[in-house]
Amino acid sequence: MKIEICANSYRSAINAQKAGADRIELCSELAVGGITPSYGLLKRVMDDLTIPVNVLIRPRSGNFTYDDAEFDAIKSDIELCKKLGCNGIVAGILNKDFTIDINRTKALINLSRPLSFTFHRAFDWILNPRTAIEQLANLGVDRVLSSGQESTALKGITLLEQLQEQIENRLIILPGCGINKGTILQFKHAKFKEVHFSATALYKTIEAPKVSMHTERFFDETQVAISDFDKIKEMINLVK
Repeated sequence: MKIEICANSYRSAINAQKAGADRIELCSELAVGGITPSYGLLKRVMDDLTIPVNVLIRPRSGNFTYDDAEFDAIKSDIELCKKLGCNGIVAGILNKDFTIDINRTKALINLSRPLSFTFHRAFDWILNPRTAIEQLANLGVDRVLSSGQESTALKGITLLEQLQEQIENRLIILPGCGINKGTILQFKHAKFKEVHFSATALYKTIEAPKVSMHTERFFDETQVAISDFDKIKEMINLVK
């Protein structure tokens, strides 16, 4: 069984390699499900790691339905990853009705080649996973990262096993989310070829700050935070 570590920092990536992981998925901001890492982090990791590095390409938190500018940003980040010699791309695009955006996903797969392509946990929002897994196999996706549409991969292991049986060797089902030392053997016994986890531990670095930088309302996945034209214009007009 191959081990992929979801690494959210340089230190996480180095720890994964030293501990014997087979591959990492590099990202930032685990609290929102991960977003694209910065160029600086990506460059440093690529300079120092010898194990394969797959990179999460997700331009923002929230949903997985993107406008043209966001789609262009995704493509630019994929091109950067290819130039830096990354092993693979982790991405995915949905329509508003929670189906796969076939055309855009196909475009990203083609752009990513010869790198591997993992369709990420946007899959866990899809209403018909059995149909979707066939679509992704037909598109040429190499693997699908999924929790089996549950809050943890262990809770979703039945669906994951069903998808693995359905799709056979056409792509890899990559279980991920909440897998730990108490549950990992269940995935090995279920004969999954790969498994994904972060093995996160929290380390206190400072005392509680005077002012928190967290904004709870931004964690609502049904909404996307955007600087509003009318609000900007109104406030500029007040002072200009």
